[in-house]
Amino acid sequence: GGDHTITYPILQALAAKHGPVGLVHVDAHTDTGDTALGERIYHGSPFRRCVEEGLLDCGRVVQIGIRGSSYDPDPNKYCREQGFRVVPAEECWMKSLEPLMREVRAQMGDKPMYISFDIDGLDPAYAPGTGTPEIAGLTPAQALEIIRGCRGLNIVGCDLVEVALMYDTSGNTALLGANLLFEMLCVLPGVKTL
Repeated sequence: GGDHTITYPILQALAAKHGPVGLVHVDAHTDTGDTALGERIYHGSPFRRCVEEGLLDCGRVVQIGIRGSSYDPDPNKYCREQGFRVVPAEECWMKSLEPLMREVRAQMGDKPMYISFDIDGLDPAYAPGTGTPEIAGLTPAQALEIIRGCRGLNIVGCDLVEVALMYDTSGNTALLGANLLFEMLCVLPGVKTL
């Protein structure tokens, strides 16, 4: 639910309890912008604000599916400077993400981590109901590989954001979002599944 701004106060609360957390962030955009229309807090800035407040363990931040237009010739520079691992969408095309998730699991270790999933990380062919669609995104099967690849990690929270029902004329985006949230609930620590 909501736009990606909602992750910022959630991570404030989690960091107050656990200290800086790791992050698996699936999105078409890095959401590390500084300002928009003079505002510092908006859906394109939550992770910059989190870095500034020390809410993230930056060496344990992985952003998957990043792509799309940019106003900057090196749009991922800020993220790399913070120590984030940025996995562009083109590194994911036409392959299983299980090998990537083995690396992510090693990177996260046993410390607290959070999953933040923007529905626009998926290709708009599967999830058109979002405000900032970008072509050439991830598939639903890859989304499942990412989420299921987090099973056993010390997940302290998760979200799924940016579903915009007014653009979701078929209902497919809502269906996909609900299923991905269910999958996230299934990988939380202590949840028993068959």
